[in-house]
This record gives sequence, C-alpha cells and structure tokens, in this order.
Amino acid sequence: MGYVLNKDWSEILAKNIDVDFKKKLFDFINHEYATKTVYPPKEKIFNSLNYVPLNKIKVVIIGQDPYHTQGQADGLAFSCANGTPQPSLNNIFTEIENDLGIKMSGKTQLETWAKQGVLLLNTSLTVVAGQPTSHSKCGWLTITREIVKIINQCDQPIVFMLWGGHAKSFMDLLTNPKHLVLTAAHPSPLSAYNGFFGCKHFSKCNEFLIKNGVTPIDWQL
Repeated sequence: MGYVLNKDWSEILAKNIDVDFKKKLFDFINHEYATKTVYPPKEKIFNSLNYVPLNKIKVVIIGQDPYHTQGQADGLAFSCANGTPQPSLNNIFTEIENDLGIKMSGKTQLETWAKQGVLLLNTSLTVVAGQPTSHSKCGWLTITREIVKIINQCDQPIVFMLWGGHAKSFMDLLTNPKHLVLTAAHPSPLSAYNGFFGCKHFSKCNEFLIKNGVTPIDWQL
C-alpha cells in the first residue's frame, strides 16, 4: 500500500512545497521503505493530517520522530499503536490526571484526540527501525515547518503545545496573536520534572478554547 493523504491537505501542500524538492524527498523515502524496515507503515505516514482538516485544528502538539520499535508508530505524535505506552506518553497521562483530576483508561492510541481537532505532528514523519532521528535530515523538516507556517495563518484560535527544545524551535513561525503558545520541558523521564509536570497545559488549553467560543478537548481516553 502507498501513501494516503486526504485531498484538502494534498492540495495545500502542492501549493506550498516545491515540486522538485518533494520528488527528491519521496524518491528517498520510497527507497528507504523498499530496502529497510521503516516506521510507521507507509499508509500511516500522514495520519496526523488525515485526521484533522486545516479548518478544524484546535490544538497542535509537536513531537520529534515516530517510535522506532515494531508495532508502536501510527503516524500520530506520542501515540502508541500496540497498547504499550512509552515513558513520555505515561508522563503526559500523569500530567493530564493531575491537571484535570481525571483518570486515564490505559488506552495508548490517541486518535480520539485527533478526531477532536488535535494535530499530533511529528517533525520527521518516518524513521528507520532501531535508529532514532535517522530521517531527521532527509527533508521532512522542510515539510513540517511549512505545515506549521500554514496553520499559523489560520483565523481560528489554536493552541500550540511546545514541549522541549526541539518543539520550541518552531516558535519563530508562530506570529499570529490569535493563537496561544504554551511551552514546557519535554515529557520524557529525563526532563519531565524540570517543568513538564505542573505545566497545566491541558486545562490552560481548554480555558483558552472556551474563552474563544470553541468546544474544548475531552482529554480523557
């Protein structure tokens, strides 16, 4: 099976990404899938975009690259397809429980959030098995930075959650005063106690959405 990208996003990216650059990137990605084990499955590369049309985005959460172990990456940042949460996702759930006073179910796939308008965007959309950040310099960053630039131009109020230095590197693109930008440490065990725990991003997000007449996100899974 090949790439799956909905018509709306396909047209948006066609207008904003150089044709020759895109061809070079996908020639490389196709070769990687043909010769190596690469995650996520090819048809799920653009899952984050396929779940959330541009005009329905309420929240953007930026991750780095997909999980590089079998059965986990599903095209949504931080989401775990096989039901075994990675430590960062466990810490995200802990913060949600403490912030909102709710109990998470143990479900690890985050499509429920995506269907409500949460864009879970990794900045590299593919990775070679067992090799974290292996596709970080192949061209994906050009695509994903362009996606964030496009979202920044939207009229509807959007919450951007930038966790850790990699995500915060996108701050230069976020110039629209209609949006709310929240920053914190990354939720990984190495940094969660340095400012992720206690950031209260999930309640702050919903307060902002409600204030702007937008239905808040139900973060409980």
